[in-house]
Amino acid sequence: MDIFKKCFTYDAAKKAREGGYYPYFHELNSRQDIVVTMEGQEVIMIGSNNYLGLTSHPEVIQASIDAVREFGTGVSGSRFLNGTLSLHRELERELAEFLHKEDCTIFSTGYQTNLGIISAIAGRHDLIFCDKENHASIYDGCRLSYAEMIRYNHSDMEDLERKLQAADPNKGKLIVTDGVFSMGGDICKLPEIVALAKKYGARVMIDDAHGFGVLGKTGRGTAEHFGLEDEVDIIMGTFSKSLASLGGYVVGKAEVIDYIRHNSRPYIFCAAITPANTAAALAALRILKREPERVQALRDIADYVRKGLKARGLKIRDSETPIIPIYTYTPIRTMVACNELFKNGVYVNPVLPPATPPGECLIRTSYTATHTKELMDKAMDIIVNVLNNLPEINEEGL
Repeated sequence: MDIFKKCFTYDAAKKAREGGYYPYFHELNSRQDIVVTMEGQEVIMIGSNNYLGLTSHPEVIQASIDAVREFGTGVSGSRFLNGTLSLHRELERELAEFLHKEDCTIFSTGYQTNLGIISAIAGRHDLIFCDKENHASIYDGCRLSYAEMIRYNHSDMEDLERKLQAADPNKGKLIVTDGVFSMGGDICKLPEIVALAKKYGARVMIDDAHGFGVLGKTGRGTAEHFGLEDEVDIIMGTFSKSLASLGGYVVGKAEVIDYIRHNSRPYIFCAAITPANTAAALAALRILKREPERVQALRDIADYVRKGLKARGLKIRDSETPIIPIYTYTPIRTMVACNELFKNGVYVNPVLPPATPPGECLIRTSYTATHTKELMDKAMDIIVNVLNNLPEINEEGL
């Protein structure tokens, strides 16, 4: 059998294009901001993870330009060999200090960070307890580790305890959870997870990609939000969201971070993060430390939209974060809605199975600290008008 047969027979995207409801790969013609130009038209951007509004901040842009001039465009190697810059070390020191951990190391992408941490820490004789709604990179990290992955029902602490209780007490145990779940916008039950970890001798790892810059008084994330910074063993995060760049990081005890540096295949065998990305993330971090009010501004605008959508009669999934999902239920209806919103000047993201259960498809909206109430009122009015006037949609054949 030809290994390419699956490629030649795959037609889901083709059907969506032919049906006029394909919602992906819209081209951005401007910098990422609260209003952007996509494919020649201005749209209100409520579909990015630019939580603190720093992607177009002049200090972040200038830091990136200055780094290219000083260090060039790339490092041409891995951190392990020739690719470690003084700039990398500077960012690591400041992140560790900000997050109240002993040490930090950085990766080239957030996805790679989860692969690199989990596959280094866990092995064939270990157990990983994984929330069913964790990010795909966590699942792939578990697979790469060869550890036994035990999935527990989403935020179901009774199910997690049953599975911890049944586990071999002689095996290493790691509980891995998103801090803020990227599709639903809900926050993990960290106090209960920490208590169970202590009870059953497990370690705790948080993926704080959507928590950093979002939760906690100063934006340090999920652990700060709950006052449990000393109780979480490993925290990872990304630079592509609140820190307006590209890459990822892990913080924890010095011995754990040093072990990851010397044993993580995705870390050792990948070229290091570029000077421009490193400098941009460092500049964004310094702005966050200097302007913690951005975190509150983000909460305020998200609360304003939550109340506004409910007042306009839309069914949303409740959350405390700037991720606000709107129920659209079925796949084609969701894609048609996203395309209609785009045509009317609002960019959002469709969320379809397997990212949601069948029949619970969503429009994922996400907000930025620099969004204004006036702009959000305009976006909400467009959303309500589009969703209330969608045509009859035949889901057959998807």
